[in-house]
Amino acid sequence: MNAVSSMPDKKDSRLRWRCRRGMLELDLMLNNFIDREYDELDNEQKSLLDQLLDYPDQLLFDLFLGFMKSSDKDIDRLVSYIRKSVAT
Repeated sequence: MNAVSSMPDKKDSRLRWRCRRGMLELDLMLNNFIDREYDELDNEQKSLLDQLLDYPDQLLFDLFLGFMKSSDKDIDRLVSYIRKSVAT
């Protein structure tokens, strides 16, 4: 194993940092999703996740718990995917 392959990926570190939220519930949900499903996302879904992580915590909380639905159909599908993946 060379030194380069053992270094954490900068994109992964950045993503993990962005998943750290002010609410423990969001931290757990997002990090579980990253651990389980992130590698399965296509580039468009990864871009949508990046957009989603710009949302304020309370909005994310409301979306993930089903109190709100996004008017953006692609974001809504991603939120549903995240909710289902962490429920199992």
